[in-house]
Amino acid sequence: MNYFTDVIQYRGNHYDFGFYQGQSLKDSPILKNREKQWGPKKDRHFIIDKERFEHVMEQFSPAILKEIHGLADALNMNLIEAYRLFGGYYREFVQSGCSIFTDPDFMVRNYDTNPMSYEGRYMLYQPTDQGYAVIGPSMQITGRIDGMNEKGLALGYNFTHSKKSSDGFLCNMIGRIILENCSTVEEAINLLKEIPHRHSFSYVLLDPSGKSFVVEASPREVVARQSNVCTNHFHVLDEENRYRQDETRQREKTIKEQQKHATNPMQAFRVMNNPQYDVFSKKYDAAAGTIHTAAYFPKEMKAWFAIGHNQLPVIFDFQKWLQGLDIRVKRMKGELDYTKPFVNMEIL
Repeated sequence: MNYFTDVIQYRGNHYDFGFYQGQSLKDSPILKNREKQWGPKKDRHFIIDKERFEHVMEQFSPAILKEIHGLADALNMNLIEAYRLFGGYYREFVQSGCSIFTDPDFMVRNYDTNPMSYEGRYMLYQPTDQGYAVIGPSMQITGRIDGMNEKGLALGYNFTHSKKSSDGFLCNMIGRIILENCSTVEEAINLLKEIPHRHSFSYVLLDPSGKSFVVEASPREVVARQSNVCTNHFHVLDEENRYRQDETRQREKTIKEQQKHATNPMQAFRVMNNPQYDVFSKKYDAAAGTIHTAAYFPKEMKAWFAIGHNQLPVIFDFQKWLQGLDIRVKRMKGELDYTKPFVNMEIL
């Protein structure tokens, strides 16, 4: 089936950015599809304590709180509902796979999940009030799946498990907060140790220094280790791992072996994007199929992106965009071996 991701560019303050997104969402199937997908469990599981949420957001990223207010105003939505939909705090999470490889010069990652949970929005946002500009795909509108900021800090995350969850932010909002507020790997590690985590994830970090760290984060503990490969299990916090780890450990081993022979970024990208290397997955019904392959280059300030397998990436010059040159690409297309659409494509 053919799929697409819209490229959305915006420069301005967070409230206006939220209002702009809210206006565009009025004509999009995304919110209608989310309402169907979450259904009656929304009010039962997506619990929001308004005062606590605002307090936590004011502590970690008050600007993003203004963005949510802009969304609410554009959609004529009360704040409780806006926090529930866009806040990334306390929310249920659909499990996913994901694989990440880093080199001193780049990060390349596969994002694996079910296509019906993917919203098809690739964002370039340069705030004028506070925070760093960020490029990367969105999740739950305000969050980011992976990305890079104007300082060259790149981030991706991999799911470990959602058991023993606690009050806290989901991975996508954590990714957004880190990218908007941290300029180096060290700053990101420190913030990941402060922020409350809803579930257990690994956060992979790379900056222009070439240093790459995997931060293993659960609601109970956060530790950082230097590494250039990450799949879906912890190394240090072993007690947090799922019972079955054969597949994730085998994928990690495969990446290490295959990337030994990759002598340039395009070859490294192909290892992740070509199914023959056994990293790209087509297990879409199991919420473990590869949707996109992304790469970030902190020194060059470029980003690559592709939907589906055996694709040449669309290349974004983020540095030129930061200098005011808009991207001409409006939509990126690809194919997946699946029969149901992204939530941005049509009413499910």
